[in-house]
Amino acid sequence: MSRVTEIRYVGYAVPDLEAERAFYAEQWKLVEAGETEGMVHFAADGGDELYVVRLRAGVEKRIDVIALAADSRADVDALHDRVAASGARIIFAPRDLTTLGGGYGFRFFSPDGLSFEILSDVARREPRDLSRWEGVPQKISHIVLHSPDHQALVAWFCDVLGFKVSDWLGDFMCFLRCNAAHHRIAILPGPPCLNHVAYDMLSLDDMMVGINRLRQKGTDIRWGPGRHTAGNNTFSYFTTPAGFAVEYTSELEHVDFDAHEAKVHVPGPKVMDQWGIGVGGPQTMPHPEADAGLFQAVDA
Repeated sequence: MSRVTEIRYVGYAVPDLEAERAFYAEQWKLVEAGETEGMVHFAADGGDELYVVRLRAGVEKRIDVIALAADSRADVDALHDRVAASGARIIFAPRDLTTLGGGYGFRFFSPDGLSFEILSDVARREPRDLSRWEGVPQKISHIVLHSPDHQALVAWFCDVLGFKVSDWLGDFMCFLRCNAAHHRIAILPGPPCLNHVAYDMLSLDDMMVGINRLRQKGTDIRWGPGRHTAGNNTFSYFTTPAGFAVEYTSELEHVDFDAHEAKVHVPGPKVMDQWGIGVGGPQTMPHPEADAGLFQAVDA
């Protein structure tokens, strides 16, 4: 069955473009990948995606688009047909794209109203071989979303986009995979919005180096460092100048995409953080609010 196979990028609108731009370049250590029509693009130096973040100036902060990958044009077409058949609103049908990196894809609103794009045949970049202790992101690891009907959205991601359930945390957080990574999407209850975007680091040491760099530049940790149970990945959470939550993570578990059997982790003191030593907690993260761009498409 045709399915989504990876995360490509997240597009944001922010009130202070230059502050957000400086954060990603100087603190988060992404690299600028080009500017077109007011859109600033950033790549992760260790990955082959042409860019993983797209920024533009906007009156209020919002998510413009979450871009996902399919393996071929035929997969894009098949996914478009399934998305349309599910009743989700199509923004534009599959076509050759003129955005940076090109490709072939379509856009649609999720059942909750966030804008998504699925594409193939995009231009690639040459990744750099990262060294331990650099503290530089490799790629986007995963994206966590809130949904007012999280159970229904989990079913939609599985039935329509081809994701599989890897684990549940109680009955309120679901971890979904689209390849061998334990999760690329996770879904929580709440108003429809982004919770955070996580970036893979080469090692635990690289995550700690990144934490130190951010602290030295005045951006202190919101929650962490710690290690989750579902996925067994380490974590450290921060917020950008616009207030979006971002995470450095490492050592995310890999599983057999077809054969892995989901389990339920019972919530408890050492389940969200197995180490139990980090500062903060979920309560210190930004309070979820409905995204300002629900069911509002952008031109690019």
